[in-house]
Amino acid sequence: MSKTHLGHTARKRFGQNFLHDQYVIDQIVSAIAPTREQTMVEIGPGLGALTEPVCELIDQLNVIELDRDLAKRLKTHPFIASKLNVIEADALKYDFNQLIQAGRPIRVFGNLPYNISTPLMFHLFSFADKVQDMHFMLQKEVVNRLAATPGNKNYGRLSVMAQYHCQVIPVIHVPPGAFNPPPKVDSAVVRLIPHQTKPYPVSNEALLNQVCAAAFNQRRKTLRNSLKKELSEAEILQLGINPELRAENLSLADYAALANFIHQKESNT
Repeated sequence: MSKTHLGHTARKRFGQNFLHDQYVIDQIVSAIAPTREQTMVEIGPGLGALTEPVCELIDQLNVIELDRDLAKRLKTHPFIASKLNVIEADALKYDFNQLIQAGRPIRVFGNLPYNISTPLMFHLFSFADKVQDMHFMLQKEVVNRLAATPGNKNYGRLSVMAQYHCQVIPVIHVPPGAFNPPPKVDSAVVRLIPHQTKPYPVSNEALLNQVCAAAFNQRRKTLRNSLKKELSEAEILQLGINPELRAENLSLADYAALANFIHQKESNT
């Protein structure tokens, strides 16, 4: 059953849950701390719960909205329409380079629908050098995965790839009651700050993703088995990594070393 909120029906296919708790909204806007001289971008503004208070602090806001009805609402909004650049697009396919002005990095925020949060973050990581920071409301479990460290049950490919690109800082816990309709899970806001200089540079990021996927897709197996298509046991040992370990025992530095070794090997063949 969909719920109607301010005359708009939350659509299940867009994963819509609308934020309405004023205290939580104020906390999020304070965490984002938008200022006039920055290029601000909101993904999925919905009914404008964050859009309106952010517009009180700045003169122009870019918003990316896929739902046509919501985009139309924003374009005719009685108070903030003049401040909005409404982009009707799928954020998963959008070229964020279009928003770079005078070399200024963009600041991105949004209450992300669960079904697109992970692919959208991966898409944004490809623009990480143009992004100053990102603030996203996500399911708490996703924030736990982003911030997880080796040995933790939440640690996985998303943890490694996110931490390769960004510093990950969980900032606010948000209970289900802050939304309409209330989701069945807790949410949280995370701050992602792209690294100016990568702590563990990788020559080919696609290989880092590939190694993580191979290791974590078979996380119960030892590296000797999960990475056998990519590396021999001797090669893993050569890097000072124990092939008896499992995916969750390796640090970002280890994954970077594996990816760089494979790249070197492929370049030499």
